[in-house]
Amino acid sequence: MQEIAEKLRDYLQYVAVQLIDNPEKAELRVAVEDETHFRFRLIVDSDDVAILIGKNGFTASAIRSLLKASAEKHGVQVSLLIHSHEDEQRRLAALEAAEIIEE
Repeated sequence: MQEIAEKLRDYLQYVAVQLIDNPEKAELRVAVEDETHFRFRLIVDSDDVAILIGKNGFTASAIRSLLKASAEKHGVQVSLLIHSHEDEQRRLAALEAAEIIEE
């Protein structure tokens, strides 16, 4: 399963790097939901978010379609979230706050 995740990760990374202006600031994180589903989070510079999403979301939709087609060949499902480093920091802060409240 790890081998499939790595192949999909490499594929997504290759596609994304070709499109964005600041590839050195890009991060790609993979979470394994279960044995047949991977969740990818592509975290990029705020200027690159607009490039990857594209007009009316067409670029993001195309990237997701390519990723899903590749994943289906391996019998797995994938999801992709594209957001900025600032959005990721807010997400992590919200998770930390939720953990503090639960304690």
